[in-house]
Amino acid sequence: MTTQTSSPAANAELVRAGFQALNAGDVGECLALAAPDLIINLAELPEPQHGRETWRQGFEMMRRAFPDLRADIEDMVADRDKVAVRVRFRGTHAGEFLGFPATGRTVEYVSHEFYRIADGLIAEEWICSDMATLLRQLS
Repeated sequence: MTTQTSSPAANAELVRAGFQALNAGDVGECLALAAPDLIINLAELPEPQHGRETWRQGFEMMRRAFPDLRADIEDMVADRDKVAVRVRFRGTHAGEFLGFPATGRTVEYVSHEFYRIADGLIAEEWICSDMATLLRQLS
């Protein structure tokens, strides 16, 4: 597979478009921006996860728990094939999440995320969310 290189600005715009689709709840558009063999690295898990379907399942779990979840990009840096973002998530805990029943509380937490772009798609992501802050707000 040959990897086309696009500009850092184009890569940043791709990631920005992904967050816009996430905020709109448009799972189809989010998945259209991801490579079929997307690699998902979550800080909490010892091994990477793979594929669009795995990503979709995570998206749907978050939407069930926080139906109004919104991501606001606070910082973004792009260099070569990588994009780094600091993003603030806010939403209402309206459904079960990791064993916590809905509380109706508004939650807010920060995530530091890195994306690798290949062939105009998000090929890999590294997600390091402040889960301690999120879980503290649910208990």
